[in-house]
Amino acid sequence: MAGLDLAEFVESVRLACDESKLVTSYDVRVQDNATVKIRIFLETQSFIDVYFNPENGNCAFALVEEGIRIYGADNAFVGWHLHPFESPEEHQPCGELSFGEFLRTVEGWYRR
Repeated sequence: MAGLDLAEFVESVRLACDESKLVTSYDVRVQDNATVKIRIFLETQSFIDVYFNPENGNCAFALVEEGIRIYGADNAFVGWHLHPFESPEEHQPCGELSFGEFLRTVEGWYRR
């Protein structure tokens, strides 16, 4: 999310959610005008948690089912990496991922 400020990031997530048939609603919480946490509710009884801190560039996306992360992507500690569906505790290096790209992967997972 290099170069995005808080408002731009939130708008990019909103646009992706509004275009998705899987998303039913979302809740945006800006904390101290410095970070944002977004919970995105899906038709599948699952949700996606999103975190972004423009000050340090930290960003995280996590698909959660029954209280357990089943897929994720973030750039904390070791740079951009995935927590793959097959083994969400692993860290697989990847390039920077937008929320829209993450959401499209989630949509593909549920369409299979």
